[in-house]
Amino acid sequence: MLPVNADRFLADLHTLRSFGAAGVGKGVVRPAYSDADIAAREWLVGRMGEAGLSVHVDPVGSVFGLAEGASLLMGSHSDSQPEGGWLDGALGVIAALEVARASVEAEGPPVSVVSFQDEEGRFGVTTGSAVWSGNLSLEKADGLTDRDGVSFAEARAVMPGRLDGFVDPARFTGFLEMHIEQGPVLDREGEAIGVVDAIVGIRDMKITLEGEQNHAGTTPMQGRRDAFQALSRFNALIAERFANVVTPSTVWTIGHVTLHPNASSIVPGKVTFSMQWRDGDADRLGRMEAIIREAAEEVAVSGGFDLRFGPMLGLEPVEMDARLRGALEQAAETDVPGRWRKMPSGALHDATNVSKLMPVAMLFVPSIGGISHAFGEDTAEADLVTGLRVLASAVEALG
Repeated sequence: MLPVNADRFLADLHTLRSFGAAGVGKGVVRPAYSDADIAAREWLVGRMGEAGLSVHVDPVGSVFGLAEGASLLMGSHSDSQPEGGWLDGALGVIAALEVARASVEAEGPPVSVVSFQDEEGRFGVTTGSAVWSGNLSLEKADGLTDRDGVSFAEARAVMPGRLDGFVDPARFTGFLEMHIEQGPVLDREGEAIGVVDAIVGIRDMKITLEGEQNHAGTTPMQGRRDAFQALSRFNALIAERFANVVTPSTVWTIGHVTLHPNASSIVPGKVTFSMQWRDGDADRLGRMEAIIREAAEEVAVSGGFDLRFGPMLGLEPVEMDARLRGALEQAAETDVPGRWRKMPSGALHDATNVSKLMPVAMLFVPSIGGISHAFGEDTAEADLVTGLRVLASAVEALG
């Protein structure tokens, strides 16, 4: 195994947490292009340079630390949810940095590192890696806006200096991403490692239903064009109609709702909401989309609402590369025999986009209580180090 330094790895993880540290426990607020995110990326630039890597910041702010010649690429992202934890994404970046640094010190195989920008979707779905992979054009990305109306073009313009062109993906032989599970399985079963066999696909779009704003006290219930009631009916319809289509692992979420004018004495006239659904089968994702559109149209027609669909964002389900996955499996069996499993990823990751360019594989470590996207997110440091060791062993085997 490459001689990784666990103390140095943990120290870097805690330092990265200090950028945007917030809330209770180990909470982090470091959304893409925030002051904390930019400061964290500047710190990463310095650490990558100290590790002997050539630093490259691409036009959207993804930070690469490049080894000489052809190399294995590893990493994740360092931006966070609006209220996130200290390990989501950050773990993969710092683990990659430590393996790359150890490999330089031991004259091992060349390893490059990346922290992709806006994985958490302030503007879309894994925006930085989506643009790099060609899954999303930069022109289309620039037109995306966050919930406050700021465009991606405006946000990326605040990145300081060092912005170069896009890195040629042909220089990389494959991509490994280490991540917390973000679910309860490993922690519940007392297992140390999950080797991902596939990442689910995702669809995400905004829907707007516009009715009639009116007085809440004088407008009879019959005949109201109440936008909230339209949303409520839509939610009930899709749950009913999904029943014969979905599996126990299928998920869907109405996660962000803007109700206008959002006042207690006014019948709301307009609602815009996010609709997201995930599954490992692309055909099922398509059938769910048809149900969503049909249900929204039925609600609109029956209640006299104007209906608008926003752009569809999403990624296809992705199988992990057999060779890369095999190296992770062998390393896990050597390090923690009988305490690892193959498992799918229900969360989306940058590896999904990168799979369009090169072979990819992923490694999970446990999430205590299955908590993520929250200040309470955490993993035992012993489990973090175990994941680092497994990752380093796999890299050495891959040569």
